[in-house]
Amino acid sequence: MPSDHSAERRLLLSLFEEAMRSALPETCLAPHLPPAPAGRLVIFAIGKAAASMAAAAEAHYAQTAPAARIEGIALTRYGHGRPTRHVEVVEAAHPVPDAAGVAASGRLLALAATLKPDDLALVLLSGGGSALAVLPVEGVSLADKQALTRALLASGAPISEMNCVRKHLSCIKGGRLAAAIHPARMVTLAISDVAGDDPSVIASGPTVPDPTTRDEALAILDRYRIEVPPHLRAALLAASESPKPGDGIFHAARYDIVASGARALDAAAKMLATQGYEVTDLGDRIEGEAHEVARDHARQALAAKARRHRVAILSGGETGVTFSQKAEGGSGGRNQEYALALALALGGVAGISAIAGDTDGIDGGSGSADDPAGALVLPDTLARARTLGVDPLLSLKSHDSGGFFAALGDLVVTGPSYTNVNDFRAILVEGEPSMRRATR
Repeated sequence: MPSDHSAERRLLLSLFEEAMRSALPETCLAPHLPPAPAGRLVIFAIGKAAASMAAAAEAHYAQTAPAARIEGIALTRYGHGRPTRHVEVVEAAHPVPDAAGVAASGRLLALAATLKPDDLALVLLSGGGSALAVLPVEGVSLADKQALTRALLASGAPISEMNCVRKHLSCIKGGRLAAAIHPARMVTLAISDVAGDDPSVIASGPTVPDPTTRDEALAILDRYRIEVPPHLRAALLAASESPKPGDGIFHAARYDIVASGARALDAAAKMLATQGYEVTDLGDRIEGEAHEVARDHARQALAAKARRHRVAILSGGETGVTFSQKAEGGSGGRNQEYALALALALGGVAGISAIAGDTDGIDGGSGSADDPAGALVLPDTLARARTLGVDPLLSLKSHDSGGFFAALGDLVVTGPSYTNVNDFRAILVEGEPSMRRATR
């Protein structure tokens, strides 16, 4: 049941597209690429944008160094492959790892062992790398990692804490890929999907020092009451510590962030300024339960409406959804849940609309091209739901935000974007135009 608010819909979708466009590898990668080496240029690409980053790198060197000897592996999510000339693209499961990810991770480490002094390791990282590059430490099976990943995802733990646990059970995360590449030269370029752009968190930091410890990983399991079998806990205790700050393997390494949630928000803010909106940028470090974040943002939007300000409230980061043990859950991811909770908190007030989506193009889906990226909230969302007999409160309680917005025709479906700077949210509050500058 489509809405009559076509102008708001078009603007919101344009904002989302602009945010994603700012983070596309073909847009952001080339200025950061190093000169081709005397020896081989070996690409290690990991994450949802791995194939598109590898393809962009190949295109750059075809223009600047056509004789460069390029090879490598790009490990990405199913459905996120892109055509490449020199780099082999391997697809694997996300967010729960599979055997394809294990096999490809082993090949990445084997490739690192072939590097010579004249070679250059170009590591291209993006969100999703933590689940894709999975090579368990001794004593831990793939089934163990799969069960642990599911438990972490359901726990409500922020991504930084999830990655802390995963690092200490991995042969590739937490600086261990850098250890395999050393002493060859290494340049890492990353598209950040994490709050604060911490390199040790992006794809679980395979090429940077790891400031976390095994004791912290164990404390996280205890804090969220995640039960693990005794042999997994024993393996965690027995595994060697990850490389720490000050380790010599990192002295000659370079690391640049080429795209981030903050830059995506800036791109949207510039677009909104031309539309006469006063932009409030809440930043890209928003974490917490999706429904709680939505209620807080709704309060801010309603306050702006009461002041008759024409305001756009932007935010990024990564919220979470915690499932109770009894909840089976429906369809939909954290952005759709945020959108549904926001619609309820706004209560159908006129003049407020919003979008929430994952910039990788998939929000809680299976990885298929027709999975939703997020959802739209319009002033008549709740009214249309009532007409259709769809209960928003029940949908939220049962975590069926996907079913709710599908019934209204308000899912945002883009297909895989081949990048990932995490969530993008925009709330538009109509009022009197303002010439104020954007604020954070």
